[in-house]
Parts: sequence; structure tokens; C-alpha cells
Amino acid sequence: MSKPIKIGLCLSGGGAKGIAHIGVLKAFRETGIFPDVVAGTSAGSVVGALYAAGKTPEEMIDFVRDGSLFKIYKVIMPSDGLTKLTYLKDKLRGAIPEDSFEGLARPLHVAVTNLITGNVEIKNSGPLFDVIMASSSIPLVFSPVEIDGQIYVDGGMLANFPVQPLIGQSDVIIGVNLMPQEPISEKSVQNIIGIATRCFSLSVWSNTQPQLRHCDLVISPPNIEQYNIFQFSRYKELVELGYEAALDRIPELLEIIDTARKEKKKAAEKKKGKKGKGK
Repeated sequence: MSKPIKIGLCLSGGGAKGIAHIGVLKAFRETGIFPDVVAGTSAGSVVGALYAAGKTPEEMIDFVRDGSLFKIYKVIMPSDGLTKLTYLKDKLRGAIPEDSFEGLARPLHVAVTNLITGNVEIKNSGPLFDVIMASSSIPLVFSPVEIDGQIYVDGGMLANFPVQPLIGQSDVIIGVNLMPQEPISEKSVQNIIGIATRCFSLSVWSNTQPQLRHCDLVISPPNIEQYNIFQFSRYKELVELGYEAALDRIPELLEIIDTARKEKKKAAEKKKGKKGKGK
């Protein structure tokens, strides 16, 4: 018999927008689609870790239910003037029993940006919580995270859509991109915060676009750009946005999975036939 289809799932960063990932996973679960391996950045790494730990969409919603910016991100003002993701780590510790990639039920790959070397790194082993904190540390907003003597920030700086670890390891790759390039209003860039946010978004898009082609299916919830990266209080809307976007693509996704299953079966039979002739 042919081996079962292996599904890879890539979850982009996006701050509070990442809550939409939960809605996508909810739609998948209801349809009987359970990705086998996950890769994520920033908010995608948080939701990816919860999924890889075996949490249901309902449990993930509970995780973000009280998630205003000042609850999820406990404000501590150190000498560098930045805030630390201390409360995020506390929340992860309460939700995931073991602080290690190896303790997860499914493989997880997390992208982080190394400020010292200037390179993106994909973490998939060892301590888990600090890596997720590092991947979520938006530059100039949150403090960098030190891991093994290196300084790390948000993986979205260089790899907001870290699909590479899934290539060659999955029969079907699904991507969820929450940072599409869309025109914005002139009012959005009339102050320093708006300009900085827009520049960061454009930088993220530039490193995301080339990676999308590696996916068999990309889900990008419509109107996601209307939400900003700190609107955690709108979690219900964001979950629903992701849920509806995924439901719309389920028929197409099932066809892709079915085709991949048939191709894998055909390849296995062909390989078996060659072995039989060689005897």
C-alpha cells in the first residue's frame, strides 16, 4: 500500500491578524484535514505551536480570548526602552506542558531573524518558548531575545512566510498569508507610526511573494488588511474571517489532496513493478 499523504502547513506572521489562523484550522478540523507538519513566523509560530501541541481551535481561542495588547504582551520598560514578551511566555507555559520542540505532537519549524549575523534561521529542536518569543519580537516594539549568545527578533523581517522546511517533506503544502500587499489610504501614512508600519509591511511582502509559489494552495482572508497587528480585542472577527476564507477553499483543497494521493499511489505501484521485474 502507498504511504498516506503528508500535508505541510505554512502560517505567516501578522500580529493580531494571526488569530485568523485559528479560524483556518477550525475549518480544516471540521473537514477532516489535519496538517502533519507546520512552519510559522511570529503569530504563525504561536498558533503553529498550539496546533503542534495538540490544542483544538476552541482551546486556541481561549488562549487569545483575553488577548489585548497589554495582556498578551506584559509591558516592562527596561533600559533599552522596549517592552518584553514576558506574558506571552507565561501563557505558552500554561498551555504547552513541555518547553521543547521535541515535546510537541507534530513537527514545528519556526523562523527567527538573527540580528548579529543578519540571517534568517529556522529552529525546530531544543527549547521552544524563547524561540517563539524571538519570532514574535517586532523590531523597535519588543526587546530582542537572546538565545545561545545570539540576539534574535521577529522572523518576519526576513522570512514572514517560511515555507522552505516543508518543501520536499510534504506531498501537499498549504499556505496561509495574512500580510498581502494591498493599497492603503493616504491617511494611513501621515504620521511616524503609520509610515513605520507601512514600511515594515512592504518589507514583509517582499520576502513573502517569492515563497508563495511553493504552495499548492494559498489562503489569504479577504479584507485582512483592515485589521492592524495590535487589534487582539477583535479576535472573534479574525477567527471568523479565517474560518470563512478556508471554507471557501475546502473543495479545491480536497481535489488537490485527492490528486496527490492518486499520484503517490501510482508512483508506489510503478516502483513496486520495477522491483518485481528486477527479481
